[in-house]
Amino acid sequence: MEISLIKIGNSKGIRLPKVLIEKYNLADSIELLLEKDFIILKPVKSARKDWEKSFKQMHENGDDQPLLPDFFNDEDLGEWK
Repeated sequence: MEISLIKIGNSKGIRLPKVLIEKYNLADSIELLLEKDFIILKPVKSARKDWEKSFKQMHENGDDQPLLPDFFNDEDLGEWK
């Protein structure tokens, strides 16, 4: 696909067709990567996206129990009192 550079103030930019924006779920910002002779545009993905849904599913499956107890029975907590 060939697209034209457009003047934006003292710079130039590109316009992405709506179909590309929708297909790749592009929002207000994108990640720009420079590799060898390529410019790569990637959607920015939130590190915690969909965690709420995953946590809810874990709870429904009973998979949200702690792996370790909050304290160990043989601990001497006397120095912290």
